[in-house]
Amino acid sequence: MINTYNNIKVIGFDADDTLWVNETYFREAEEEVGRLLSHYETPNKIDQELFKMEMKNLPTYGYGVKGFVLSMVELAIALSNSRVSNDIISKILDIGKDMINKPIELLDGVEEVLKTLSKDYRLILVTKGDLLDQERKLEKSGLLDYFHHIEVLSEKQEANYEKLLKHLDIQPSEFLMIGNSLKSDILPLVNIGAKAIHVPFHTTWQHEKVSKKETNGLEYKTVANLKEILNFIKAK
Repeated sequence: MINTYNNIKVIGFDADDTLWVNETYFREAEEEVGRLLSHYETPNKIDQELFKMEMKNLPTYGYGVKGFVLSMVELAIALSNSRVSNDIISKILDIGKDMINKPIELLDGVEEVLKTLSKDYRLILVTKGDLLDQERKLEKSGLLDYFHHIEVLSEKQEANYEKLLKHLDIQPSEFLMIGNSLKSDILPLVNIGAKAIHVPFHTTWQHEKVSKKETNGLEYKTVANLKEILNFIKAK
């Protein structure tokens, strides 16, 4: 095993777009609401305004499908000058319900990796978003038994991770985080002295994107897929 991971006792996994598909459904919903509101604006403008609405509402609604749907409804009202029909509002609500009821599509290698690592490490799930929705997805995923601890954070910032590690009674040097978001899963951990492995997903929410300047000089590993981490984190 590479020495840099010798001290690891606990491995944290992000959920959405690390273990299962998530962001793809948001992109599909954005396209659908763009068609529904096409009488009022161009798809590109609708997409831009929806992102602004989400950012405005983030402190109030937090992350997840429910806040996203409320932002879509609010956008429809704003773009139409309050003339949007009940039928369109109903269809926007249906988009949200469809997203919540999507089957869980595990990414390649997820169960193999969790099964292998759970034999020698304490695994935890560290995600953010709506608590009820994340609990529902985890239950539907069939992965619950691999995790010793589940943490749904309001934000994934340094202070949140420091509080979590203190609760788990481990040092940052004993913790490894694995996730698809540089902003949420990688940079905060590196900054507090923990280890991190980046597993990119093919699409990233605009809010989660970071510049090269923000990652310059920071030490973390990037792999093409989840199974590659077994090349670095092996049985003890």
